[in-house]
Amino acid sequence: MIRIQSIYHMLAYAFQTLQGQGYRDITAEEFDNTADLLAEILSRGVSLQLKHGLGREYVDREDMLSSPRGKIELSESLKTRSILRRQLVCSYDEFSTDTRMNRILKATIMLLIRSDIDKARKKALRRLLPYFVDVEDVNLSGEDWHMRFDRNNQTYRMLMNVCWLVVKGLLQTRESGSLRMMDFLDEQRMSHLYEKFILEYYRREHPELSAGAPYISWALDDGFDDMLPAMHTDITLTRGRTVLIIDAKYYSHTTQQQFDKRSVHSGNLYQIFTYVKNKEAELASTHEQHSVSGMLLYAKTDEDVQPDGVYQMSGNQISVRTLDLNQPFETIRSQLDSIAEAHFPKEVAYV
Repeated sequence: MIRIQSIYHMLAYAFQTLQGQGYRDITAEEFDNTADLLAEILSRGVSLQLKHGLGREYVDREDMLSSPRGKIELSESLKTRSILRRQLVCSYDEFSTDTRMNRILKATIMLLIRSDIDKARKKALRRLLPYFVDVEDVNLSGEDWHMRFDRNNQTYRMLMNVCWLVVKGLLQTRESGSLRMMDFLDEQRMSHLYEKFILEYYRREHPELSAGAPYISWALDDGFDDMLPAMHTDITLTRGRTVLIIDAKYYSHTTQQQFDKRSVHSGNLYQIFTYVKNKEAELASTHEQHSVSGMLLYAKTDEDVQPDGVYQMSGNQISVRTLDLNQPFETIRSQLDSIAEAHFPKEVAYV
């Protein structure tokens, strides 16, 4: 299990907007489920957006108008016989709030209102709907969720991610078409959030380290890399010539079982070993000696056996650890800080 408050902190680091004044007291509230938490975040986020105004874009329109504007569509006007009503079919651009992102916001708010959340939060969400009166309804089941963000719509980034989590986490029930939130966001969604949370935590809390998620080049003899998969790390921490590659793993089972023996997922171990050795080869081209190590960081489960070990493999350290998310956030912070301190010990100043 993961505490609901822990999910909030993960979201807060993953989407830095939640560090703002409008959200800080959320940690003092109690939430019965993930849906209530996401409803509260969305309610506050949309309220803050309304203070700045809903985003607008130029939207293509085609209507029958008595006063022509834009481009007159003569063939359509003849086909619809609008001329008999002293109207013309015109196509034009309108600077409107009826944008794709506003449609998603409206549809997600309506989904939450129909779901099993606190009545007070439903009421708060209903108060937002009149501001979307000019925004069309949309069916989110076919939404692809790929969006471009720029400085004009940057404030929507977190809102769209919360909408995505809500839509993917809501399940249709058989009773009267109502909706409920899964006890947990599914493994795929949580895995994505888990990775982003750890990366953004180190970026924010450990500025002495360079934290990123870079690609690693294959160490090839002839440079031929057709059909080879990309090596994209979850989290890479660097300070000076010391590198730690973290592969964040969120599974319902942290180990694999064969007969009566439990072991680390073999594919995970092969993957982190491959990352480490290819990163070491990549850095060797600089003709400077580097220390490259790897870590599989699993989200702790309720299982009796949890992976925990440090292995020396072909000159590199590969460790396996778990992060217990069912703890107060200060304990989670301590676990993450201890990883940084163990791999990047503070330099002792000699007098």
